[in-house]
Amino acid sequence: MATANSTATPPEDFSLVLGGPLYQLFRRAHLAGDALQLARRRVVIIALIVWLPLLLLSGLQGTALHTVAVPFLRDFELHVRFLGALPLLVLAEIVVHQRLRPTLQLFSDREVIPPAQRERFASVVAAAYRLRNSLVAEVLLVAFVYLVGVQLIWRQWLVLNTATWYGAPGPNGPILSLAGYWYGYVSLPVFQFLLCRWYLRIFIWARFLFHVSRIELSLVPSHPDKLGGLGFLSGSVFAFVPLALAHGALLAGTLANRVFYAGADIRAFKPELALMVLWVLLLVCAPLLVFAPQLSRTRRRGIAEYGTLAERYVRAFEAKWLRGGAAPRRAIPRQCRYPIFGRSVEQRRRCAHDAQRACQS
Repeated sequence: MATANSTATPPEDFSLVLGGPLYQLFRRAHLAGDALQLARRRVVIIALIVWLPLLLLSGLQGTALHTVAVPFLRDFELHVRFLGALPLLVLAEIVVHQRLRPTLQLFSDREVIPPAQRERFASVVAAAYRLRNSLVAEVLLVAFVYLVGVQLIWRQWLVLNTATWYGAPGPNGPILSLAGYWYGYVSLPVFQFLLCRWYLRIFIWARFLFHVSRIELSLVPSHPDKLGGLGFLSGSVFAFVPLALAHGALLAGTLANRVFYAGADIRAFKPELALMVLWVLLLVCAPLLVFAPQLSRTRRRGIAEYGTLAERYVRAFEAKWLRGGAAPRRAIPRQCRYPIFGRSVEQRRRCAHDAQRACQS
C-alpha cells in the first residue's frame, strides 16, 4: 500500500484518507495502522483529551451537576458532540477507505478510461494525492478553526445566553471559566478541525471527479447500469453515511440545549433542519453531478446509433416478410413431418436435416 511519503502511487492504491500530517502523527503515536486500524484506541484517546478534562475542571468548579443553569453533565450539546459525533468522524475514515479505494480500480477494470487517456488519469490521481498530503492545507485548517470557528462562530452565535459550566454572559461576550478556556481553545478546536478536515477530503474527492469528468470516457449507452458504465460511483454515497450521521447528531445536540435551557420551540428550527438535510445531500451527492454533461452526450449518441440500427432492422424485416422479398419456404417432406418410431438412424438423420433446411429458408 502506498504511504504518504511516496512520490507517486498507482490509481488502485489511492485512498482519500490515508495521508496528511495528522495521519502520520497518529501512526507515529501508534494510534493508527497502515489501513487505519486501532480506531477504538483513537476514539478513546481523543475523548480523553477533549471530554475528560472538562469533567474534571467543571467538578473542581462545582458546576458539574448544579449551581448554574446548564451544568456540565446536563449539557446535551457537549456530550453529543464529543461522545457521539466525534467518534463517528473517526470511524467514517474506515468506511470511506474501504468503499472508495476500490472505485479507482474499477475505472480501469471496466475500461471506462480509454488506453490513450490512462496517463492523464494517473496525473489526476497524483494531483489528488498531493493535496491530500498537503501540510499547508492542514495548517490553514487550524488557523481557520481558531479565527473563524472559535472566535466568530462559537463565541458570537453558539454560546448560550445564560450561566453555564463554561462561562457566564458578559457585556462583550461570554466570560469563560477555567473549564471554558479548555473547551473553547482545546476541545472545540479539535472537533472543528476534524470536521473541517472532512470538508477538505470531500473537496479533494469532488475535484478528482471533476477532472476525471473532463476526460473523454469510454461510456456504453446500452450498459445495464443505465449510467453508461459509471454505476459503480453511486456506491460512494453510502461511504459518507457516518459523516451524515455526525452532522445530524451535532444539530440534534445544539437544538436540545436551545429547547431545554433557552425555552425555544422545536418547531421554530424547521429552516435549520431543512438546511442541514440540504447541506448533507450536497456534500455526498453533488460531486457526482460533474458527469451529467458526458452522460447526456452518451445518451444522445446512443439514441441516434440504436435508432439507426432499429431502422435498418425493421426495414429489412418489412422488405423480407411483408413486401415479397423473402424466398419461398421449402416444404418439409411429408414423411419427415412426424417422427415415426422404428425408423433407422440414417432415416431420422435425413429427416432432421430436411426439416432444418426448410426452417432456415
